[in-house]
Amino acid sequence: MRSDAPALEPGSPRCGYAGRAERSLRRSGVTRSCWSRVVRGATGSVATTEQGPVADREPKPPAMQAQDLLRQLRMPEMGDMRQIVRSLPANTLMGMGAFAAITTYWYATRPRALKPPCDLSLQSVEIEGGEYARKSVLMEGDKPMTHFYDDAQTMYEVFLRGVQMSNNGPCLGSRKPNQPYEWLSYQEVADKAEYLGSALLHRGHSQDSDKFIGVFAQNRPEWTVAELACYTYSLVCVPLYDTLGTEAINYIIDKAAIATVVCDVADKAKLILDCVSGRKHSIRILILMEPFDADLVAKGKKCGIEIISMKEMEAIGRANHRKPAPPSPDDLAIICFTSGTTGNPKGAMLTHRNVVANCAAFIKITEGRLCPSPDDVLISFLPLAHMFERVVEVRGRVTPTVLVCVFRRCTVR
Repeated sequence: MRSDAPALEPGSPRCGYAGRAERSLRRSGVTRSCWSRVVRGATGSVATTEQGPVADREPKPPAMQAQDLLRQLRMPEMGDMRQIVRSLPANTLMGMGAFAAITTYWYATRPRALKPPCDLSLQSVEIEGGEYARKSVLMEGDKPMTHFYDDAQTMYEVFLRGVQMSNNGPCLGSRKPNQPYEWLSYQEVADKAEYLGSALLHRGHSQDSDKFIGVFAQNRPEWTVAELACYTYSLVCVPLYDTLGTEAINYIIDKAAIATVVCDVADKAKLILDCVSGRKHSIRILILMEPFDADLVAKGKKCGIEIISMKEMEAIGRANHRKPAPPSPDDLAIICFTSGTTGNPKGAMLTHRNVVANCAAFIKITEGRLCPSPDDVLISFLPLAHMFERVVEVRGRVTPTVLVCVFRRCTVR
């Protein structure tokens, strides 16, 4: 196209598009010469004169015209860029500068990903003669890791280590809405566990018979006290939870032959009574953390079940105190039942060694990267009926971190 060629006439098929594009680029500061190069490429070198069109070509489809235009567009030259920048308002330039500064600052100070403890492409190695069994590359030697600290090889010893390491610091805390936390020290928790455990032994439980104790409650300090009572006297904790449903709870009670269940509220006790009412069952005692009424006691008597408060049980244990009977690493600690999505719930039988080894592996893989101190607080949010929350709390006691084993809405230290 000649530089002196007149603009496209209104009748031209490209006149409207080219005219709008030219006016838009002119407002952006693009020069006439730069625009002429764009139009020459986009319009297929069709120009008009006073006598008529220079080349009478069939117009291209709109999609091809757009492709040609984009193909021919080039970045403006430096002179054109300076002209565009100079034409921008001062507040726009200040905004662009601030955005660039913020972006640069974020890039320089953004959190860096933690370096993995090993090569992620080689996290395990094959064990010789193990028929394709593998072990972590972090393991030292061929023996499996069973514990991290020599003085913490059972769940009971883990808690005793917490007592010593914290110098009897705060252990469990809870609060009501808009109220301050109320804390129990490690020794206070140990004493409560001994009193409750002694009462369980006084009522006929032992390591040899009736050793399965159900715990049916939301996260709260009493949950951990009941669990520790089991560990102190080599009893077995069997967690229950609402989402199991009545049929699954009924099945678990019968399967484990549970004689005592520790509940948090009266509604859960009523649910258990409904499960066993009118049939043969193993339940003898329901221990409640919260207050209850006489109607619940009467309903329990009809089912042959004693309803008693946790405070009463602690008083019985205080009056009939027994010396702790700690478990060995290979003794059964927990039976954790599945939710029963593929049939009846399945009980995973976990020894003290199983749980402590799991916790030891967690400490090993986070060694040097996660270093809790006695000033740290663990908020107990995930259900204590699930093993992940239990392992995290064991890790806290072993350090110890101030364990906050509390209601879902509260905190455990």
